[in-house]
Amino acid sequence: MIKHYKLGFLGFGNVGRALARLVVAKSAELRELYEIEWSITGVATRGLGWLSKPEGFQTSSLLTSSIDESSPDRSIGINEWLLAARPDVVFETTSLNHETGQPAIDYLTAVLKSGSHAVTANKGAVVFGYDDLSKLAADAGKRFFFESTVLDSAPVFSLFRETLPAVKLRAFSGVFNSTSNVIIETMEAGRSFDEGVKMAQELGITETDPAHDVDGWDATVKVCVLANVLMKIPLQPSEVRREGIRNLSTQRLQAARSEGKPYKLVARAKLAENGASLNASVRPEQLGPSDSLGNVRGTSLAAHFELDMMPGLTITSHRPGLQSTAYGLMADFINAVKG
Repeated sequence: MIKHYKLGFLGFGNVGRALARLVVAKSAELRELYEIEWSITGVATRGLGWLSKPEGFQTSSLLTSSIDESSPDRSIGINEWLLAARPDVVFETTSLNHETGQPAIDYLTAVLKSGSHAVTANKGAVVFGYDDLSKLAADAGKRFFFESTVLDSAPVFSLFRETLPAVKLRAFSGVFNSTSNVIIETMEAGRSFDEGVKMAQELGITETDPAHDVDGWDATVKVCVLANVLMKIPLQPSEVRREGIRNLSTQRLQAARSEGKPYKLVARAKLAENGASLNASVRPEQLGPSDSLGNVRGTSLAAHFELDMMPGLTITSHRPGLQSTAYGLMADFINAVKG
């Protein structure tokens, strides 16, 4: 029983385009293994506006930005766009707002109210809207998934949701920001901070504003995502002690590397003794090779979890890229529609 799903893309930048390329490449597997066929019926970006085509866009035209301007329908705002495109699943990949999570939360609210599954890579929407969006999805019989928000495609939320029932998460730590890794390692090689930022931008791994990476906001928001979802503690970014990497000099970084204890931007969170509050921080730390996070290099990311049922569980995403983030979104799509 092959089922056809209409897809909507809220945001069609690097991640959205990588996702579109991936579902094209995986079309045979989607059909043969999961009985899924698809078409893209809606695309919305700041530059293009709110475009819809109920019969489906030519994906190749979307990827080459050669959309016939007279062909798509044009809407005004999210609600009109959802009515025109009628997507079954919407992928939301708009820019991070680490202060409010908007406008992503309003977009995802409208998506779920329209009867579509919502899949996002937007950390801010989970931090500031997780409870409301999850309830809205449950009431509508739809899914609100966000696997790509922390470790790109590495399974974190699906792992806890599907395979770790009844565990209690007591603490976690992680190297959550690829940009900071790349900058630190560039400076260890004797180059400047600015050259490190440029290197990360050329790799396509920075946030829209690189300051979100180097000042620790990206990692801070990821700490809050994990706390909100896995610990059920509504941690806010303002409650996390945050220090970025701007004050690390080339000499200091090179000396630490020579000692065998290089610096990394490390995120940590641990339940207080009473179990009701959380101590959380993001700051540069020196890590030795015996540390569970000590060997994370380049664009790789890792998270280490301390559970009541096991002393430690570490997940490492080796050299993730845009395709990794796209895969997390596609996996959420498959898991959402298969029920």
